[in-house]
Amino acid sequence: MTVSPQSNIKVTTRQIPKWHRIPNTSIQSHPLMIYHGAFDATSSQLSTCLEEVGEVVPQWAYTMYSQTHFHSTTHEVLGVVSGRARLCFGGEENPNRFEPTVQRGDLIIVPAGVGHRLLDDLDRDAEPFKMVGAYPPGKQWDMCYGQPGEEDKVKDIRNVAWFKRDPLYGDDGPALRV
Repeated sequence: MTVSPQSNIKVTTRQIPKWHRIPNTSIQSHPLMIYHGAFDATSSQLSTCLEEVGEVVPQWAYTMYSQTHFHSTTHEVLGVVSGRARLCFGGEENPNRFEPTVQRGDLIIVPAGVGHRLLDDLDRDAEPFKMVGAYPPGKQWDMCYGQPGEEDKVKDIRNVAWFKRDPLYGDDGPALRV
């Protein structure tokens, strides 16, 4: 596996305000982050790398759900291992939503509370969109949809600790400088 030097990658960050019952980055100050072209690896190689750094544990390799959802119990690290896709962060109707195109080699850090969904698998026929999903050790992700009854879960987002090490780069990386 090849990890790109930090000086060679572009990092996009976004603060996304609350939209209806989707808290986005309003509860914690940590932004959504995308490390563009940060690695070149298969899903098993990326999983091994993330495990070696030790800040997150890979739990699945799949696409992204096409329904807006967020997690209240943990931040999420997504490494794109095949294809290209257009994603939506913040909620489809949110005028401040963010709709980036991501591709193989991009690493995405989704803070707890940020709504996200797949809009379009751009290379579905040639190379389907697939990511490795990883979470801090001991954290179990939940599924929230911005529905009534999730208010207590949303309040708990303020207690979700940020990373002590960068999930990809370890002791020094973009996630530690936000």
